[in-house]
Amino acid sequence: MGKKTALTILLLGALLITHPATGSTSEEQSSTKNIKFPKNQAQIPAPSTASAPMTPAPTIIIPAKPRTDQYLGPEECLDQKYTRLSCHRVFCPPWMRCMEGRCVCKLPYLCPKDGMTQVCGHDGRTYLSYCQAMAVSCRSKQPIMSHFGGVGCSKDSIKVQTSIDEDTGVVSIVLPIRGKLLVCGEEGGTGGSNWNMAAANVACNGNQWGAKEASSVLYKTITSPDADHCVSILCQGYESSLAECSFSDRTPLGPDDKVATATCYQKPKEGLACEFRCVNDKCVSLEQTCDGVDHCGDRSDEMCCTACRGNSAFLCKSGVCLSKEAVDDGMMDCLGGEDEMNRHITTPVGRSGSHGKTHVSRAPEFFSPKQEVKAARDLLEVKVHCGIPNTTVLEESDRGERRVGRQKRVVGGIPAQPTQIQWQVAIQEGNKIDCGGAYIGGCWVLTAAHCVRPKPEAYSIKFSLWEKRIAQGTTDIVPVKNVIIHHKYNANTYENDIALIEMKNLPFTTECLLKNPAVSAVCVPWSVQLFNPNHTCSISGWGRKKDGESSNVLLWANVSLIANCKRFYGSRYYDGMMCAGDLEGNVDSCQGDSGGPLVCQDSLGVSYLWGIVSWGEKCGQAKFPGVYTQVAHYFDWIRTHTGWAAVTKYNL
Repeated sequence: MGKKTALTILLLGALLITHPATGSTSEEQSSTKNIKFPKNQAQIPAPSTASAPMTPAPTIIIPAKPRTDQYLGPEECLDQKYTRLSCHRVFCPPWMRCMEGRCVCKLPYLCPKDGMTQVCGHDGRTYLSYCQAMAVSCRSKQPIMSHFGGVGCSKDSIKVQTSIDEDTGVVSIVLPIRGKLLVCGEEGGTGGSNWNMAAANVACNGNQWGAKEASSVLYKTITSPDADHCVSILCQGYESSLAECSFSDRTPLGPDDKVATATCYQKPKEGLACEFRCVNDKCVSLEQTCDGVDHCGDRSDEMCCTACRGNSAFLCKSGVCLSKEAVDDGMMDCLGGEDEMNRHITTPVGRSGSHGKTHVSRAPEFFSPKQEVKAARDLLEVKVHCGIPNTTVLEESDRGERRVGRQKRVVGGIPAQPTQIQWQVAIQEGNKIDCGGAYIGGCWVLTAAHCVRPKPEAYSIKFSLWEKRIAQGTTDIVPVKNVIIHHKYNANTYENDIALIEMKNLPFTTECLLKNPAVSAVCVPWSVQLFNPNHTCSISGWGRKKDGESSNVLLWANVSLIANCKRFYGSRYYDGMMCAGDLEGNVDSCQGDSGGPLVCQDSLGVSYLWGIVSWGEKCGQAKFPGVYTQVAHYFDWIRTHTGWAAVTKYNL
């Protein structure tokens, strides 16, 4: 037998404990071993071909252009009506958090306040941070912020006011102490202007549709101007007034300088063609979609893109087009961080914790709300440590493994280093380890529902275990306090195959685990859009061969995410499931134990628990990829039990 043939046989050798449908040891699993699920026979009724009766005077309707083109689509995405508040596609700002796929307002006290700049409100109150003022505005649906600084903030003090001239559309703003200023337009001011549709939409916030046009006029064309300086304004688009945007220094206006104008959108008469209808019912040109510019005012024209038009936009892997100004600006805007890939991976963007002078915009006359948002995210995100293993202990163990020279492959998987996969746990029942799990922080482990019973005293969790039957120096064993199986788990179909394990606290403390440099938590994803098909991820576990012999050491292997898995499994495939592996059958999750982690890294090197090894059929054979529980699908269920701090950095 040749080496190639032998290697192929090894790769196809199923480690059956991973696939309950083919190698389960529990009574529930063995009862479903040979069940064949019938195909769904329901048929979609054919559309009616009956013709409508002729009328003597038919109504003439102007046909709309196609809803999509080579940049915009597909229809399935557009039908979801995504906006800037759809946190399955974009981040929520710090004063909101993601619940059931939508950004919702936080209570103001949940915003960070240490080291933040105070804000004066239109109500005369002083707020401890920009985030807190925006949270109040979010909940009240009224603009609250006037300006930065709490000194002299009272109901009678001068507040920021903005206006648009009804005749000329010229935008002006009144600032405390500085008086009335115009807004710099195209090529206005020293270093350019940021006046664009995002800012014009905010200026026109009095209606639900925002602006029709952001433009500018020469200063010399204004009759009797009552201001001789302009200020450049940068808006992100989520603001409810221009007062919440970033300002630059005042700039003297010359005759040939331009000042900003805005034309607010008015809903057109019924019957007119609409090339693209925004979620807020505004109509924009198809050419205005997927260009990185928020023409809709709710960003729905930039949320379902297959590519971005021109060179002025950046495409996130989630299908969102960003303005080029958002790239490498120090704050993640794409869910996977690809807009900040040029920054150093070991110091992930948005977690620098910078304060003080870095909060000030490039001109010290004004504070920058964008920098305040960065600082707020820094302070929130450092509360959770996940997805980045301790490289020091890993390097030490690597050096130790090289000394003994072990590089042997085992059944297609590669032996891990003793402290390499720091979120991998073993679930021990009695003296047996038949399942794995993933540590997600705090006192919580995620695993498959078919791995456990609601009998916590039967289990213990082993951390930093390498050899399955022998503890190493970094191994910890923690007793279990509670087992929470998903309330809709179906043992016959493996639908909702997910469970949480809560560990017992150490005596006289709120901690469950002593500090261990060989243990790190993996992040829990909140969005099913975070990783796309063909993304390479990794699986790990202590697998079994066909003869039933367990692997002695922890194995890992790379797999690819596979789209449209229903084509392989038909009616056996449910929402909340996903597939990964290799369509040729060369790599499959049979290499790892049930309940073990499928982990994907984002562009900045942060690891997420993307799947839980669940089930499969004909392990290691072509067109039968491994099936996993899709963790992001269960984000709300997870955080309901664990609380926010244990599950994700970006939604605290």
